Amino acid sequence: MSGAVSSALPSTAAPLARAGNTGVSRRVLPGFHLTLGYSLLYLSLIVLIPLSALVFKTFTMSWEQFWVAVTAPRVMASYRLTFGASLIAALVNLVFGLLVAWVLVRYKFPGKRIVDALVDLPFALPTAVAGISLTALLAGNGWVGQFLEPMGIKLAFTPAGVVIALIFIGLPFVVRTVQPVLEDTEKELEEAATSLGATRLQTFTKVILPSIMPALLTGFAMAFARAIGEYGSVIFIAGNMPMISEITPLIIIGKLEQYDYAGATAVALVMLVISFILLLVINGLQAWQRRRSGASS
Repeated sequence: MSGAVSSALPSTAAPLARAGNTGVSRRVLPGFHLTLGYSLLYLSLIVLIPLSALVFKTFTMSWEQFWVAVTAPRVMASYRLTFGASLIAALVNLVFGLLVAWVLVRYKFPGKRIVDALVDLPFALPTAVAGISLTALLAGNGWVGQFLEPMGIKLAFTPAGVVIALIFIGLPFVVRTVQPVLEDTEKELEEAATSLGATRLQTFTKVILPSIMPALLTGFAMAFARAIGEYGSVIFIAGNMPMISEITPLIIIGKLEQYDYAGATAVALVMLVISFILLLVINGLQAWQRRRSGASS
């Protein structure tokens, strides 16, 4: 019996050995061409076709009409507020998101699970609810605003309120992107740096920061992109005053309500192009950082 089993093993293992020698590996998903075809079809239906419709609708305008629509003073002011506030909010989240992720990963304290769950609250909370809550908090008669406005600090219905709303909705992107990378970081490297005489600042800048920098840039890009397109939470706290606190998505909504579809698509196209360029630059920085980290290691 044992001889029969042993004689059967070579015949079973031989095809596997030959497959391993020839470099042939079994894949769970279908072949490359079929999988690529499904991927391109899905991306076309979800992303490319809607965006191409935006471009084609803009082509119904002449160049002069397009230029007038996208460079009107009110539209230009909304560009400055939207991209400026989004950049400031993403930078703030870059710093404080890292701190929150660090506390959740490196420390144990009572209520840690509750704090961890609260980080995801902006994901689940409807944006209109977030806007109303922030307005009730920061308005002149709100819980916080009633103490700040007598000191000359006005947050609601100003560009500062827009930044606060964008910080609120963008924080989870940084925390959830950096947190798993921090969890996988080898603490032995930090201990080795400390034993070699490195200070805390040197350990952070030379050991920890290079390993989490790609994740930080990814979280920054996601928070920035989310802030650019945010609408629901901002319109309540911004006040929507033309040339002061009016964001570009509100400009687009206003043009649609006036049946100016070509003008709305023109402004949306400018937003699309600028956002794509900025995200392309950020992705380039991510790739450069990964190559640098790989070369240094």
